[in-house]
Amino acid sequence: MGVRKRETADARKEANKSIAFAKLNNCPTSPRKMRLVADLVRGQKVERALNILRFSSKEASRKLEKLLLSAINNWEQKNSEGNLEEAGLFVKEIRVDGGMMLKRLRPAPQGRAHRIRKRSNHVTIVLGAINNNTQAN
Repeated sequence: MGVRKRETADARKEANKSIAFAKLNNCPTSPRKMRLVADLVRGQKVERALNILRFSSKEASRKLEKLLLSAINNWEQKNSEGNLEEAGLFVKEIRVDGGMMLKRLRPAPQGRAHRIRKRSNHVTIVLGAINNNTQAN
């Protein structure tokens, strides 16, 4: 490996230390319902986001809370010498994408059938550390 390639790889590794992410695939909730909860925590600091999710009455908030705790744990694994309170973590990005759909049939009048689509979603949370030039709510 050349010197320039090694230097850019080291710089990329240092930049990636300030972010952490977690993914939840095939969560059996419709993406529309999950996006309602995801919009509440987007851009919030981690402590505030955890409080919002903990006291929300929606069922999707329980799954997002668990995912956020997993992302925090992933950040702690990357930065073993770093302190969580001093880092100023915030929810940099949260994406809710449509997942697999289970298709079922429900009987309808006069021998017909209606299709039932049981939707699922994929959620990705990216946490970032607040730098001097980056601000969060």
